[in-house]
Amino acid sequence: MVVNVVFLLIKTTVKHDDAVEGLFDSTTVFYYLSALAFFMVTWEFNDYLIQRELQKGGLNLKNSVIVFAKTMALMVPFCAVVYYLALFPLRDIMGIVCIDPPLEFRINVLRATLLGFTVIFVNLFYFSMKQKDELAQKMESLEREMMASQYTSLKNQISPHFLFNSLNTLTSLMYADRDLASDFVTRLASSYRYILDNREHDLVTLKKELDFLDSFIFMMDVRHKKAVQIDVNIKVNTEEYLIPTLSLQMLVENALKHNLYSKERPLQITISSIQNDALAVKNNLQKRDLKEATTGVGLKNIKKRYAFYTNKQVLVREEDTVFEVILPLLDQNITKSNLKAIS
Repeated sequence: MVVNVVFLLIKTTVKHDDAVEGLFDSTTVFYYLSALAFFMVTWEFNDYLIQRELQKGGLNLKNSVIVFAKTMALMVPFCAVVYYLALFPLRDIMGIVCIDPPLEFRINVLRATLLGFTVIFVNLFYFSMKQKDELAQKMESLEREMMASQYTSLKNQISPHFLFNSLNTLTSLMYADRDLASDFVTRLASSYRYILDNREHDLVTLKKELDFLDSFIFMMDVRHKKAVQIDVNIKVNTEEYLIPTLSLQMLVENALKHNLYSKERPLQITISSIQNDALAVKNNLQKRDLKEATTGVGLKNIKKRYAFYTNKQVLVREEDTVFEVILPLLDQNITKSNLKAIS
């Protein structure tokens, strides 16, 4: 449609003799078919280059200029070769009427270059606007998921089941060891204070999360004795980095939920830092048979929360005897606008 409209506009404005007969002579047919070929080759090649950049991560100024240059580098020589062959060695064979071949050649190449320039620019502009709209929709979707995940995380992890078990443990301690029961109450109160204070914050400093985890580990030690062993080895400045609220506790809870453990076969959980980039939460695998198939809601929740703030990935590794989750550490200055800037 574009080729036909452009060609007819040029034909009707340039040629002033019999327009109807002029539409079917060999010269007109050649220019029409050559214009169609140039247009389709340019557009398809440009589409291919754009789609390749989109798959790599998206369009930006630098790769758009490269796409533009590569398309022009193909189109201009292609047009020049076709017009040269048609206007010089093959002119008589093809029946092309041309009074001044050198001038006609230069005009045709210049006109094809300008039209190609326009086609490529419009195509790049279209895909850029489409990418912008998709990113805006993605940001809105992530924001909605983020708001929902803040409350879903708390409901999933600080469940009535956890409180029920803690109170059961406390009841037995009241008769066996009142001093330990007092410490247990203090830690339980500290844990819920942390939850209440940070329920509106999706990110907290690593220090706050580890302080909360310390109380959680204490309660797990009291409850499970030596059946669960949790070792924390963090070698970064914990006040400089952020992580999603309750993410470490969520992973520890997952390990307890999906594995068997006893004093003879303890569940060993290690939480360690990987340079200044990430945390590794690893446990030995002693899978239990669950009545219902796992849905992976906890890990999906963590991944969605990270996706809102960064392009860094939450990595999961499962082998025969080990299950490990890698959580990226987030800088203190990370904000919602960071994701927009990266995109």
